[in-house]
Amino acid sequence: MDGQHLLQQQVDQYAPRIQQFLQQINTIILDKEKQTRLSLCCLFAGGHILFEDLPGLGKTTLSSALARLAGLKFQRIQFTNDMLASDVIGVNMFNQKAHEFEFRNGPVFTQILLADEINRCSPKTQSALLEAMEEGFVTVDGERHVLPKPFWVVATQNPLFQSGTYALPESQLDRFLMRLSLGYPSRAAEKQLLQQGKRHDLIPALAHVFNEQEILELQTLTEQIYTGDAALDYLLNLVEESRKNRHGLSTRGVLALKRAAQAHALIEQRTFVTADDIQAVFVAVTAHRTGLSDDEAKMLMQRVSVS
Repeated sequence: MDGQHLLQQQVDQYAPRIQQFLQQINTIILDKEKQTRLSLCCLFAGGHILFEDLPGLGKTTLSSALARLAGLKFQRIQFTNDMLASDVIGVNMFNQKAHEFEFRNGPVFTQILLADEINRCSPKTQSALLEAMEEGFVTVDGERHVLPKPFWVVATQNPLFQSGTYALPESQLDRFLMRLSLGYPSRAAEKQLLQQGKRHDLIPALAHVFNEQEILELQTLTEQIYTGDAALDYLLNLVEESRKNRHGLSTRGVLALKRAAQAHALIEQRTFVTADDIQAVFVAVTAHRTGLSDDEAKMLMQRVSVS
């Protein structure tokens, strides 16, 4: 059996459970199929995700449901303006019995970290997550501490017009594979919410669809999804368009776009990337990196034809 057939076999093997995952999470987060699919793309691509929304629109519920279905450990940090970096990553404490310092893990030592209202803390504390998100470890007093794998940050930020918020710097934004917004539910979905009560109460009844090892295997499988010359040329045409007369996508952003498209192809049960995959993830991957609104990023994409 050649490599392509083996890859297709692996993709087909996971396909039913990927669909089960999406069906289950869409029973918790109503009427947001696009956002839940892109969230799963981020998990498979090993990239972090940023939700920009008003409070109370279901971001915490979505994060908890993702962790439950993925079979991963979950921690939540509620960011406030008086939070210190040590509150996030941990601190060295003196052990009087052993007469030595020992490291006490912070909440960042988990597999899925919900960084809630991340832009309510100071830029110094925000930067505490930079190393963790990019390198998979934290350094305290010169000593490196490796984070669990997989390690996935789901962060939320409030609109900047709200009081007590700090804009995330470009270097922090660039660590997020995608930026998404849940937005308000439809009238029908909101009526269902009123009739059924809290969605968060339904999460404990969800069964794990994957486990830790399978998520790591799916991340490895994502890297193996083939991106042919035609798809790469289309991707690079979009990148070149983003750089015309403005600060466009960086090389990191280009790699992120490819990785997200590979994850989308996997979810679509394909072993190769198409232009449809690139278009499906383009706005979520590029808008926050280029300073464009979602509508502007969509217009940019529409100016590039598919050859």
